[in-house]
Amino acid sequence: MRKRTLRQIFKYIKANTVLLVISLFCALLSVVGTLYLPILIGKGVDLCLGAGAVDFAGIGRLLFIGVIVIAVTMAAQFVMNLCNNRMTANVVARMRKDAIRKLQRLPIRYIDNKSYGELVNRIIADVDTFSEGLLLGFSQLFTGVLTILGTLGFMLAIDVKITLIVVLVTPLSFFVAAFVSKKTFNLFTKQSSTRGEQTAYIEEMVGNQKIVRAFGKEEDALERFDEINERLQKVSVKAIFFSSLINPATRFINSLVYAAVGVFGALLVMGENATITVGELSCFLSYANQYTKPFNEISGVIAEFQNALACAENFFKFLNEADEKDAVSVEALASDDSKKNVEKNTNSAGSKLSVSEVQNTNAFAQGVKLVGDVTIQNVSFSYVPERKLIEDFNLHVKQGQRVAIVGPTGCGKTTLINLLMRFYDINEGDIILDGVPIDEQSRHDLRDSYGMVLQETWLKNGTIRENIAFGNPDASMEEIIDAAKKAHAHSFITRMPKGYDTEILEDGGNLSNGQKQLLCIARIMLMNPPILILDEATSSIDTRTEMKVQDAFARLMKGKTSFIVAHRLSTIQSADVILVMKDGNVIEQGTHAELLKEKGFYYELYQSQWA
Repeated sequence: MRKRTLRQIFKYIKANTVLLVISLFCALLSVVGTLYLPILIGKGVDLCLGAGAVDFAGIGRLLFIGVIVIAVTMAAQFVMNLCNNRMTANVVARMRKDAIRKLQRLPIRYIDNKSYGELVNRIIADVDTFSEGLLLGFSQLFTGVLTILGTLGFMLAIDVKITLIVVLVTPLSFFVAAFVSKKTFNLFTKQSSTRGEQTAYIEEMVGNQKIVRAFGKEEDALERFDEINERLQKVSVKAIFFSSLINPATRFINSLVYAAVGVFGALLVMGENATITVGELSCFLSYANQYTKPFNEISGVIAEFQNALACAENFFKFLNEADEKDAVSVEALASDDSKKNVEKNTNSAGSKLSVSEVQNTNAFAQGVKLVGDVTIQNVSFSYVPERKLIEDFNLHVKQGQRVAIVGPTGCGKTTLINLLMRFYDINEGDIILDGVPIDEQSRHDLRDSYGMVLQETWLKNGTIRENIAFGNPDASMEEIIDAAKKAHAHSFITRMPKGYDTEILEDGGNLSNGQKQLLCIARIMLMNPPILILDEATSSIDTRTEMKVQDAFARLMKGKTSFIVAHRLSTIQSADVILVMKDGNVIEQGTHAELLKEKGFYYELYQSQWA
């Protein structure tokens, strides 16, 4: 799993090859400059030894060279950090862009089974944590490795024996870091998962404070939060504890290396048979310190990178989820040689497409709107396999008919809408629109032909005008106003501070539920789609406004196939056909008058409204 995560990370880094090459070059230049300074210092020490033998001219030259080296080193480090920051920002931006695109391709089933807070945590918090680890890696890992290799070369050039002491003792740092990092990775993975759970719970509590307080559940909410928070605290403390062990442990080992070099080097300097000078020992001590320093930095980076890698693994797990399945490629079917390719093309179930189906699918590929003839044949569906919902469901709706769907809660009304929109795919049977099964049609083209108003309203951050034009961005201001008037929203919009340019807060926080629903209705009025789906579309509107909106809907539905889900039976009396559902099946079907005469289940539902 970790190897797969690293491969995916490298794919993102690969897109910034130019910045990576510049960063590596600057890192090399910086390391060379940093390692050359001890040589200059060592030479300067040797030029200062001896009474009255100080070479001031030579020291002056060394100082001049040193200033140039320091300036070049600083410039290289500045450019390197600039490239690293830019590269990290590019990677993070692309990751989030891919995540949002992925969100649009995921099956609704997956989104319904995840908390919104968890998904937000994957895209925001996990990517942020990963970017911090990635930046540390770019900033310290490259220079650390180059510094180790460079100092090793310089030390070997000065004295092989002392270099062997350094090389033999230093790897202990890696063993310590490797031992601790195994512990920290699992802990950081658990920390990321628990943090996502906490984010989801906080979002739930913030969005539902009115409900929590109305039921007096403040203490229960706090207890639940404290339980999650305590788990997060414990796993975070453990993760931080183990990751914090790396740096002091490696520093201790590196201090031993530095002491050994000092003692052994002093023995080599003293006596008549000295093999190195005082200046070279000074230079060697500086190199020993620079050689061990990257081990401290790299060990710290490893600890941070474990956390970053755990977050990246969670992110890529989300990114690697299976996409929502769509229809067969309509591009292949849209060629002039369609008839010749009929035998080669198959639908998602593996059966061959007829010529008429190919032509119909071509119409969808060319953006032709649906006529609205709907046939449902032997459809079975359940959200969970062990809990049956819709079984062997059959229905035929002619173009232009208004179909009302009624029944008790949980009978499958909204589920039927989900299946028509292909938010969920059926388990068995066929849903056919205009002679073509919907699983052979592009989801985008299919949904483009629907206009949908749900009981749960949704408005995006932006102006009222932008929200009404959400489904038709090219609409003129006159068309937007006309749609608002038809939805009876124009009057309250003109009373807003900036009219149609009034900014809507998150999820319509500065509007009433009724006003939000009227804007959603205006949005559909502007789209003027061939098929309408109204799921409790007027539930939050007062009775007087509802009557006016129903009149507007009646005009909009003229000549269009319409599906109307309603609990208030008074709103669907004018429907061409009423489907009475119970336990996933249509148990009664007919007009309002016909169903009342039968005095069946619909009659009982209708009478219960006045009880």
